[in-house]
Amino acid sequence: MAAGSPRPTSRDVAQAAGVSQAAVSLVLGDKWRGRVSEPTAERVREAARELGYRPNLAARNLRLGSTRTVLLVVPALTTEFFAGVYTGAARVAAEHGFGVVLYPSPEGIGPARDPFASAQAALDGVIASSMAADALTAIRGDQLPLVMLDSDPAGSTGAATVNLDIRDGVRQVAEHLLGLGHRRFLHLAADIPSWTFDIRARELTERLSAVPGTELRTAPAPISIEGALAAAETALAAPGPRPTAVVCDDDKLAAGAYKAARRLGLRIPDDLSVTGLDDLALATALDPELTTVRLDADLFGERGMEALLAVLNAREPTAEDIPVHLIIRASTAPPAAP
Repeated sequence: MAAGSPRPTSRDVAQAAGVSQAAVSLVLGDKWRGRVSEPTAERVREAARELGYRPNLAARNLRLGSTRTVLLVVPALTTEFFAGVYTGAARVAAEHGFGVVLYPSPEGIGPARDPFASAQAALDGVIASSMAADALTAIRGDQLPLVMLDSDPAGSTGAATVNLDIRDGVRQVAEHLLGLGHRRFLHLAADIPSWTFDIRARELTERLSAVPGTELRTAPAPISIEGALAAAETALAAPGPRPTAVVCDDDKLAAGAYKAARRLGLRIPDDLSVTGLDDLALATALDPELTTVRLDADLFGERGMEALLAVLNAREPTAEDIPVHLIIRASTAPPAAP
């Protein structure tokens, strides 16, 4: 089509293919089977390709009462993990003709302003991390079809929940460190009131308390390297026998623990074993490389979008947690002899 030419319409396609506009609508809407012959359908598709015809999605959405747009609400994008979640969600969405708008809560985990004049009018559904759940009230996203990520299935406000098997990830960490002989632990815990972090603390406590002679201290810390540094340094320098292993809720917390160890003259893993959780790029940038739990962010996003599509189509979403895997690297070793 020449520049400046009028945009081709479905009527132009119908004339070029020698069919009715109704037939064009059926073929291009993929509803032609049993109503239009295969040769006619191919003729319509060929005419549309030659004319460069594109359906008017705005008009279609107005007719159907659907924008085919989903909002993904996440904490502030301070790590690549939620970028992976978005990538996975957008991939599945595109396969089904949906778009995904990414909305990071400006304060990370606090309330957020409505990015639309009316979320209900502009969106078909919402996928939200429990870490950014407060943002839902502000955007009225909890009044739309909603899938929660990392959320308690028993108490979620969403129509469905999608979870990584964090409990099993913590179990793998605990068994690895106990197997190496560690009995004195420090839990560098994210100071965010969220189900996923509550699960980590509860599972670690249960796993360690089942083994006689273990000790567990907990040091809350913001998810930042400097915040983790301060919390870990204080905890490791406290009176009494020093922990020989630090279990961190996040790889960034582990990086702070590394810095605290160096300030105190401790060597990793000779004097102190450290584990993380996420397997960010940071994990292999640290020296020594970090033992951590790999979370498949892309698959997490894919499953979240698949669950929302199921909800939108009145189907039951898959309820199985996504497996996670401990990646053992050089930051863990048996404790030094007392």
